[in-house]
Amino acid sequence: MITTLGDPVSFIRDNTLVEQAPLVPEISLYLATEITPIWQASETYLEQIGIEPPFWAFAWPGSQLIARFILDNPELVRGRRVLDVACGCGLAAIAATLSGASAVQANDIDFMALEATVLNAGLNRTTITPLPGDLIGTVPDCDLLVIGDVCYNESMASRIIPWLLECSKTCEVWLCDPGRHYAPSMPLEVLVRQSVSVTQELESVEQRATTLFRLRDISAPD
Repeated sequence: MITTLGDPVSFIRDNTLVEQAPLVPEISLYLATEITPIWQASETYLEQIGIEPPFWAFAWPGSQLIARFILDNPELVRGRRVLDVACGCGLAAIAATLSGASAVQANDIDFMALEATVLNAGLNRTTITPLPGDLIGTVPDCDLLVIGDVCYNESMASRIIPWLLECSKTCEVWLCDPGRHYAPSMPLEVLVRQSVSVTQELESVEQRATTLFRLRDISAPD
């Protein structure tokens, strides 16, 4: 049975287990698993008790590949200010802190995602600054913006992709997508492509071909 949402930290701890994402075993996270109540709850039930779908309780393939790429290439973030947008569980942000980023902010519109991110950062003895609210339309104050798993529906993609392209004029932007239907159709620079193990109950498959792009239209003139 899911505990009621009183203290967010207690709620997260009571309804998840400390686990590691398949692609990033170096980082521990509070995650939903097949034996945790929040995994088994339906979206309808969560709405009835006033809880948003717990996207923060899963290590989505996009965030896994971003984190893996950062840990394998720490020189790309070392000394830089990193912003993890739609951070979910904060996996990419944690990888950036472990790889020597000078400052890391994590943004999400769901306050529970920010609570989970801060909690997960503590598990890994790192510090991340939570940044609440919808950033679309703003100019981010960072050197590198990373974002994953956001092209799951047309309305989200149509809002966020133009904003990310605008952001790419003032900072480097990495977008990671596991083959969603509404991913950008323009030619983009590929940083890495890899098959990521996923949970069949969530994704209906066991592997997702996932690609990390540098979000710059390479068909456009320099």
